[in-house]
Amino acid sequence: MDLEELREQIDEIDSNMCDLFARRMQVVTEIGRFKKANNLPVYHPSRARTVLHNVSKRLGPEFEGYGRTLYRTIFDLSESYETRMLAKDSDYYKQLNKITSMPPQPFPKRATVACAGCEGSYAHLASERLFDLPEIMYINGFDGVFKSVSSGLCQFGVLPIENSLAGSVNAIYDLLSEYNVSIVRSVRLKVDHALLSVTGAKLEDIKEIYSHQQAINQCSNFLSTLKNVRVIPVENTAEAARMVATQGDKSKASISSVMCAELYQMQIVSTSVQNRDNNYTRFICIAKEPKIYSGADRTSVMINIPNRPGTLFRIMSRFNATGVNLVKLESRQIPEREFEYRFYFDIEASVYSTEFLSLMCELHQCGEQFKYFGTYAEII
Repeated sequence: MDLEELREQIDEIDSNMCDLFARRMQVVTEIGRFKKANNLPVYHPSRARTVLHNVSKRLGPEFEGYGRTLYRTIFDLSESYETRMLAKDSDYYKQLNKITSMPPQPFPKRATVACAGCEGSYAHLASERLFDLPEIMYINGFDGVFKSVSSGLCQFGVLPIENSLAGSVNAIYDLLSEYNVSIVRSVRLKVDHALLSVTGAKLEDIKEIYSHQQAINQCSNFLSTLKNVRVIPVENTAEAARMVATQGDKSKASISSVMCAELYQMQIVSTSVQNRDNNYTRFICIAKEPKIYSGADRTSVMINIPNRPGTLFRIMSRFNATGVNLVKLESRQIPEREFEYRFYFDIEASVYSTEFLSLMCELHQCGEQFKYFGTYAEII
């Protein structure tokens, strides 16, 4: 037979497979209704193992690996469809639907904003990108920003969550898991670090450099060229600058923003000391209550995943089944558990689409704990 005849055979087989798949999904619908009526879980691992065992026996050693892969995908699609059926009556679906059904509002121009550190910090600069007229309250530490927002002291909080050179700010992910706040906006800020000291200091005079650990990581190449210089991490880049300016010691310097040089009347010893010029930090804006503002198309969630084979694969297959784009995946070990992980997902999708609600409800049931951080727009 020639190629065209073989392709005709494939087309006929595909047609039969589509008919059989449609029949299978109709039966899945009935199974979903039965599970719903009898309050049974969607996922049944022993049943999946039995079917896979039968597939292996039927296909034999040559095709069993491919067949098991195919059937795992079919299981994921069936489970996704069943979950979608059951989700619409769940409390979580109703809660999320209430949030997403509210008409989008314009992002406020004026607000009381909490930032860690002091004036001149990168969070300060990010706040001025996010708001036209922010009334900034400088708070001690990241934890203090979360507390000020969750207590209602400030309407919003601005915090760094990821840097293009040094990676994620793990402390922020941990605090997002701990506090009941929502991400309502984010912004990418170009970060340009400078080495600052008091007037009259020269590079060879400097013996101690202070900055935040993330900034230190971002400037590792420059710092490695300095001999006999002690690098000391502190809470904030702006706090480092203020401390050096206050002490007036020519042997001390900070890695901070250029803005700090003007604010604290310091001398710029070296400019652009970061490893690369394309150094960007993402900042998130948090609020006490979940609220969706105009342009929101990015969603962040967290899932605690049990240490069982295939669990992460099952979760990832949900994105494939719904066609929703996953733009970031971050993992953190759960401190109180051995070899169990907490996963953070950033998802790109319209919050008003049925695919979005379906995916959220499916993810809600995939792990031991699920947390929706919010849907928001990112300013670039």
